[in-house]
Amino acid sequence: MSAHVAIVTDSTAYLPNETLTRHHITAVPLTVVLGDQALEEGTEISARSVAVALQRRRPVTTSRPSPEEFAAAYRAAADAGATGIVSLHLSAEISGTYDAARLAAGSAPVPVRVVDTGMVAMALGFPVLAAAEAAETGGTVDEAVAAAEKRAAATSAYFYVDTLDYLRRGGRIGAAQALLGSALAVKPILQLADGRIGLLEKVRTASKAVARLEEIVVERAGHADVDIAVHHLAAPERAEALAERLRHHVPGLVDLHVSEVGAVIGAHTGPGLLGAVVSPR
Repeated sequence: MSAHVAIVTDSTAYLPNETLTRHHITAVPLTVVLGDQALEEGTEISARSVAVALQRRRPVTTSRPSPEEFAAAYRAAADAGATGIVSLHLSAEISGTYDAARLAAGSAPVPVRVVDTGMVAMALGFPVLAAAEAAETGGTVDEAVAAAEKRAAATSAYFYVDTLDYLRRGGRIGAAQALLGSALAVKPILQLADGRIGLLEKVRTASKAVARLEEIVVERAGHADVDIAVHHLAAPERAEALAERLRHHVPGLVDLHVSEVGAVIGAHTGPGLLGAVVSPR
């Protein structure tokens, strides 16, 4: 990383810890509230624990980091020698995280550019990595922001859920509200567009939905050089099977990441989630 530009994100980028360390990226955690316990994503609660709680119908909610937590991250970056900070976050349409970061940026000891990527999970992670790589090669704050925004604009995220119930409870389904009356009769394929979760297609069965998700990813990837991430919650076999098929059917595949989502996204999607992020280089 450049000694002058620090990169900050939040825990919903779901970048592996070794990647955060290698690129000197700070990830500020969101919080999952399980019963009367407020637990930090990534350190105090796992996605699997959230999946079990949801299956048992226990109340699970999430909350953004406080402005004070972002302020502490910005001070630490400045104390470490940064003269500018790029702070990249999940869509402001589905979380108040971006607003909290903006509030903290106003009193930071060095200039902070806060970016709403309109994305989440590795659809956020790939733009964060683009910003970090720009900073590592001596890029300015503006150049790091431009690299992240270019990557985010080219990135697509699609996912399948076994039920819309969890998204409905959290108020995160946006345009997919049209499905509520027939949620039990269809298996929805959703996409992240304009920062919001919306319906892409309705499919009759789970197996057909997974097959169609694969087709969509292959079509979106085309023959370009792309990175792909496959996410899941409590569905590792389904995720590995999809990843293996994509290895064979995406000719320009550069990197393929397979991972379980974190507790925050898991709380809103529920067990059985299968998602794919396509991010052209």
